[in-house]
Amino acid sequence: MSKKKQKSIEELLEEALVPEEEQPYKVPENWVWTRLGKLIELVYGKSLPEKKRSGNGFPVYGSNGVVGYHSEFLIEGPVIIVGRKGSYGEVNWYNESGWAIDTTYYVLAKQKINYKYVYYLLKTLNLKKLNRSTAIPGLNREDAYTQKVVLPPFKEQKRIVEKIEQLFAKIDEAKRLIEEVKGSFELRWESILDKAFRGELTKKWRSKSSIIKSADDIFKEIQNVYKKKNKRDEYEINPPFPIPQNWRWVRLGDIVDINPARKKLEDIEDIQSCSFIPMPSVNDKTGEIENPEIRKYAEVKKGYTFFLENDILFAKITPCMENGKTAIAHNLINGFGFGSTEFHVIRTNPYINTKLIYYLLRSKKFRMEAKKEMTGAVGQQRVPKSFLENYLFPLPPKAEQDKIVELLDHLHVKEVEISKIEALEGEIDSLRQSILNKAFRGELGTNDLTDKHAIELLKEVLKSK
Repeated sequence: MSKKKQKSIEELLEEALVPEEEQPYKVPENWVWTRLGKLIELVYGKSLPEKKRSGNGFPVYGSNGVVGYHSEFLIEGPVIIVGRKGSYGEVNWYNESGWAIDTTYYVLAKQKINYKYVYYLLKTLNLKKLNRSTAIPGLNREDAYTQKVVLPPFKEQKRIVEKIEQLFAKIDEAKRLIEEVKGSFELRWESILDKAFRGELTKKWRSKSSIIKSADDIFKEIQNVYKKKNKRDEYEINPPFPIPQNWRWVRLGDIVDINPARKKLEDIEDIQSCSFIPMPSVNDKTGEIENPEIRKYAEVKKGYTFFLENDILFAKITPCMENGKTAIAHNLINGFGFGSTEFHVIRTNPYINTKLIYYLLRSKKFRMEAKKEMTGAVGQQRVPKSFLENYLFPLPPKAEQDKIVELLDHLHVKEVEISKIEALEGEIDSLRQSILNKAFRGELGTNDLTDKHAIELLKEVLKSK
């Protein structure tokens, strides 16, 4: 039998190059477009059941992370692992030698192809889109091999990697600083709230002010004016911590209305529409109501939570409560509105500063205590009304309530600024992808036209086994 005729380098080159009309975009003139399969090989990982792993030694690589350890390794590091099943299309770099299991591919690069360049190149290809199985989703390596990729000269590959890692290091430092600022502010803010509700924030103000009414006075007035039945003797309260002399420990349900009865609306003629606040409208970072809806009154007057202007809406369901979804209802059509049934409604009175209760409900300490008392099925637990009613609250005199809120409002501006910093995190992540996109278009300012043309490099690659 005659041997199959070996293809010439010109024939191999013709197969490897992407025709100009099929090239996705222009690249530097000394680069070439080729197919991924001409530059790398995706090798099947090898089965290593969990019961056979020694539990120590070298990492065992799964489709999207380390899944165990074993005394032997399959591939010498560094290694690029590509998810084949499960987290298919995920691309990860590991410096250590390890074992790639059979739900993965590990990457071998052809001669004169920078291995780290291959890693960043693969990160731009969105290999997840190549799944064509409906039964068991996965990545077919033959599909990956057909992907169009750019090949710069060898020296340029190295420069691209160095530039990417230089820029990524700056991004990582920026993210670290953001996390540091966020973390330190959250600790400071919770410390400020703690001082506010202990009377420490207004200690200096109290020493210079002549307070006419004590908290005992306004507590009695609330009881008398609003006919609240305080069946619990005040001596039943076991104070969690000391408070100023003219403050008073109370139960929250004794000074505010929690889920009050719906107000009759007969005095409002021709109600056609009203404000509606779904849970997603409450910004858990700022406590603001964003994009409230206007709905037909006839559609929502039954089956939804009713509230009035200046009522506090407190999310009672996980994870909304944990995320701090609490807001004060403002600018309601006709002074009332409806919303998600997963809101508790807290209504204050002239003796209680609404904003003070709002700050209490948004505090992390309060939400952690509420979480412990949640009832219902896991994942859909709710804060019971009884928790709010019985919550021990250090009540200051009205004038001091107002001063505390004034101070907290001033400091809260910084919390809003932190939420803007958090938004930068998403921009930073998109910046990382933007850098990769620029890198493979030759737009990072690293290309040197005096480098040998990449077509010569491609010839060497095609000649190698």
